[in-house]
Amino acid sequence: MRDAGLRTGLGWDLHRLVAGRPLVVGGVEIPHDRGEDGHSDGDALLHAITDALLGAAALGDIGEMFPPSDPAWKDADSRKLLAAALFRVRAAGWEIVNVDAVIALERPRILPHREAIRASIAETLGVGPERVSVKAKTSEGVDAVGSGEAIACWATCLLISAEAPV
Repeated sequence: MRDAGLRTGLGWDLHRLVAGRPLVVGGVEIPHDRGEDGHSDGDALLHAITDALLGAAALGDIGEMFPPSDPAWKDADSRKLLAAALFRVRAAGWEIVNVDAVIALERPRILPHREAIRASIAETLGVGPERVSVKAKTSEGVDAVGSGEAIACWATCLLISAEAPV
C-alpha cells in the first residue's frame, strides 16, 4: 500500500491537582490554588500534544523519551520536552499540519487564557496560531476532573511528509 504522506496522532494525559504547585496549561501559568502533580512541570496539555506528535510519526511516547525515573526531567519545562519531540518528528521527515486539543478542567475557567495558550503552543511548535485549536470542557461534577481533583487533556495532530508536494 502506498503511503499517502499524511499521519494522524492521538495523545492523552491526566494529572492530579495538588497544593503547592503552579497550574501550567499549554506553557501558560494560570492563577489557581493548585497545580499539576508530575515529575516535570506537569503540563498535561503539552504532554498530550507531545504524545500525539510522537504517535503520528511512530516514534514512541513521552514516557519512553523522557522517563519519569530520570532525574534530568524533574520539574522540566514541558515546552522544552515538546520541542525535543518535535525535533525528532522533523528529523523523521514530518511537518505539522495542525494540532487540535481539549482541556477538561472544572476550574479555573480556561476561556480567558485560551488565546495565550494557543500562542504558546504555536510558538513552541514553530507554526502559526491558526494551526492550533484549543477547547475547554468541564466534567459537570463527574469523576476526578469534575470534583476538581484532576486535569485531563486530549490532543490530535496531523502530520504531512516533508517531501509531499504542497
